[in-house]
Amino acid sequence: MDLPERLVETLALERIEVNLFRGTSPGEGPGRIFGGQVIAQSLLAAYETVENRVCHSLHCYFIRPGDPTIPILFEVDRSRDGGSFTTRRVVAIQRGQQIFNLAASFQDVEQGYEHQFPMPEVPGPDELDDELTAQKKQFEKLPEAMRKMMSRPRPIEMRGRDSFGWTPPENAEPNSNVWIRAREPIGEDPHMHQVVLAYASDMNLLSTAMRPHRVGWQTPGLQSASLDHAMWFHKPSNFNDWHLYAQDSPSASGGRGFVRGSIYDKDGTLVASVAQEGLMRQRPPKG
Repeated sequence: MDLPERLVETLALERIEVNLFRGTSPGEGPGRIFGGQVIAQSLLAAYETVENRVCHSLHCYFIRPGDPTIPILFEVDRSRDGGSFTTRRVVAIQRGQQIFNLAASFQDVEQGYEHQFPMPEVPGPDELDDELTAQKKQFEKLPEAMRKMMSRPRPIEMRGRDSFGWTPPENAEPNSNVWIRAREPIGEDPHMHQVVLAYASDMNLLSTAMRPHRVGWQTPGLQSASLDHAMWFHKPSNFNDWHLYAQDSPSASGGRGFVRGSIYDKDGTLVASVAQEGLMRQRPPKG
């Protein structure tokens, strides 16, 4: 049986200059780099240039598809070190071209006013099948190469109700609730928990926007890709434990789908919020 990927090792960076880092991708996988990986590695590169402050927000653009067969260079611009906030910009480069850029802001830990929306009432993770079990019911519909890839345990464990099908059910609403956690232990570094949470934040988003249109990743002619991604970290979290990723898509238009996400820990604390717009274009059949 294949062992799950160890994200702490996958995301690790090599420092090759003061503000320049090199990262790699897993040896096997799809033809382009998973967006969550480059988000996480860019955040990790920024953290390598920041002391004693915690990321509270990041905003990024996917510019070109990443090639998983070659390294990625991460160049950090130390934009500002202020009295209580630090700003960094990270550019991810392959073959001399930008594939991705990220701007992140870090803050001293402080106390202030607090409120949050409550966590949705949904079945707990122990009541739901994991992603692999749910997908096995549809494996016979997949090409052999795709079936082999999808049968490997992913580094993020996911459990949800009708969230992993390639064709959503009839009358599906543009929302989704999925439990997520790291499949392998992350360690004690709180920054790494934030980095792995950023990795997981790119999962399942566009499929939520696809639900009311009854299209999925295997729909012939569907072209999809993440375009931009934003994330706000509200509270520290332990991503070795289950988190609920509640998503909704208020709009799809112009060949794009927009999705919002709220990430709660198992006790109902809102630890992060996410927003993403992605390409969701149906190409006409050839011929």
